[in-house]
Amino acid sequence: MKKIDLHIHTLTTASDSDFEFSLEAFKSYVTAAELAALAVTNHNVFDRGQFEQISDALDIPVYPGIEIDLCKCHLLLISDLTRLDEFTAAASKVSAAIPDATASITVKQLIDFFGDLHDYLLIPHYEKKPKIAPETLVSLSEYVSAGEVDSAKKFIRATRDDSQLVPVLFSDTRISTSLARYPSRQTFINCGDPSFSAIKTCLADRTKVALTEHDGNKLFPALPDGELISTGLNVLLGQRSSGKSYTLDEIYESNESVKYIRQFDLVQQDEAADERSFKKDVERRRRNSADDFLQGFKNVVDHITEVDRSDNHDRVDDYVQTLIASAEECDRNDSFSNTELFNETAFSMPSDSPLKDLIGSVRQLIENIDHRDTIEKHVQPDALKRLACELIEKLRASTLLKRRKSIVNDLVNDIKESLKVRSAAIQVEDVDLYDVALDDRKIERFDAIVTGLRKPQEISRQSFPDFAVVTEKGPFRGAGELKKANGNKGAFSTSYTSYSRPYEYLQALKENESVSPADFYKLFANVSFRILNKHGFDVSGGERSEFRLLREISDAQNYDILLIDEPESSFDNLFLNDSVNSLLKDISRSMPVVIVTHSSTVGASVGADYLLYTEKTVDGRDVSYKLYRGYPTDDQLTADDGSSVCTYDLLMNSLEAGESVYEERRLSYAVAKN
Repeated sequence: MKKIDLHIHTLTTASDSDFEFSLEAFKSYVTAAELAALAVTNHNVFDRGQFEQISDALDIPVYPGIEIDLCKCHLLLISDLTRLDEFTAAASKVSAAIPDATASITVKQLIDFFGDLHDYLLIPHYEKKPKIAPETLVSLSEYVSAGEVDSAKKFIRATRDDSQLVPVLFSDTRISTSLARYPSRQTFINCGDPSFSAIKTCLADRTKVALTEHDGNKLFPALPDGELISTGLNVLLGQRSSGKSYTLDEIYESNESVKYIRQFDLVQQDEAADERSFKKDVERRRRNSADDFLQGFKNVVDHITEVDRSDNHDRVDDYVQTLIASAEECDRNDSFSNTELFNETAFSMPSDSPLKDLIGSVRQLIENIDHRDTIEKHVQPDALKRLACELIEKLRASTLLKRRKSIVNDLVNDIKESLKVRSAAIQVEDVDLYDVALDDRKIERFDAIVTGLRKPQEISRQSFPDFAVVTEKGPFRGAGELKKANGNKGAFSTSYTSYSRPYEYLQALKENESVSPADFYKLFANVSFRILNKHGFDVSGGERSEFRLLREISDAQNYDILLIDEPESSFDNLFLNDSVNSLLKDISRSMPVVIVTHSSTVGASVGADYLLYTEKTVDGRDVSYKLYRGYPTDDQLTADDGSSVCTYDLLMNSLEAGESVYEERRLSYAVAKN
């Protein structure tokens, strides 16, 4: 197995913050990381002089590369040393085409610049920002060797899924004079000599890439000196002040996207303050849940807000009155009123939105990558393209017709106004009765939608061990609840009198100066957010801390690593064993978890995949920490310097206060049971 890092920066470019390159730091990094091969990949730039200086200074293969802004994503393009002249010329074209951090090139330009892309190693940002767009990946699929990810969690996920690119994890580091800690993100490949062709072949086979040399993807380097921990569940043990928190801090500082639950962070300190904080958090989550649930209804409200029933009825009344008056006073007709344009009706102007939405839907089917196989089972791509073209032609024709109608309407209105001034006859007011009837139907549907929206119902239920988060909907029960939903602003006693008549209620909200039109949709139905214990009641003060811990652990799935420092300091053993352990084990199946503990309830029963043990050494005023590692089934845990500790003694001393105490306690338990 050979360790490689094919994403290293040595130049400040428009896409980087300033840094000063250090060749000595580069040498130190290569030595410390024990790299077998690397690539220099600066943003949209290749400096051949600097590259040759670096290559001469290092005794491992150094490959020329460039990180290209391609279609708003990043792509590593790496060349064999035998093509250095061609690569240098092509890279200079990239630099010319991307003068600043806002520019990028297209796939066509990439091919124009570099020629046959099969000659190069192409690695796009895959599970890493800015990640490659699906359509760009499809256009490059025959050339791409692997995809770069930014964490061990994503690396493991990609290796388990044959539909994903082969993952690679690289440092993406800036080699500078201020490089304080060496990155721990590299990839092992199963090859002998790390030649360009060997690397390219390995990166096309997911069975030939790994996070570690000997343990495959079971372990990964999480600390700046490359020390390994499990990609599953790690239990970190040690005496007081032996370096456990120091180790957690090092993991936190050396990795991105880490969830760190520190000791005592979640325990209740001041009951009154804790209750206020908890209620504030619940209210924030309630607002988020309400916004998510009512988002579709917001579009309905925005649409119906434009309907003015009162104005419609006034215009219909004017039409009827002028129609009657015109009939009764027909003797006043003259040459002006007898013209056909005197009472001409304007062309209606239907919306093109449905047609535009339809075109957008067809386009989405054509461009969809994730479900392309399913789509093509039922609809041929050529048929979709023909449909899109025909719909676009219809939209173009409709737009042209509306433009013509608009011109005619303007001319007719001008002529009608001119005739009206010259004639003594009564001109019939213009009104589109179909539009008026359609608006009335919209109001009826709006009233029906709101009535259904207000029916009490559970929207969602998220279950935790012994807890449930329940989101419910129903009507507001008074003006006070409306005021609270509006951020305790304004008075709603008048508005609430029409609450049972949705459209009239909307008009009342328009008159309420304390309500922003953008917030109208929030005041029709009450969305509540409740946290319940296992008995179905709202959580008590002590239960709040337990729930927070479970929620924080569950939320950690949005991160790449979870760290927890001594949960037993704040929670009882029964809760830890029944609720926390199972949740930690579940999460560790998809991401690395490190838990510091002195409790046998956690340490001995959680089912650790890997054990870590810290030991502090004091030499005068110098303090150092040593980390021992191994699997729970190993007789010994071993440090990098070769020293070891007995696993059994360690567990007894750290979790059971020693074997003699453990035996005494076991005997007393047996006596009590009998």
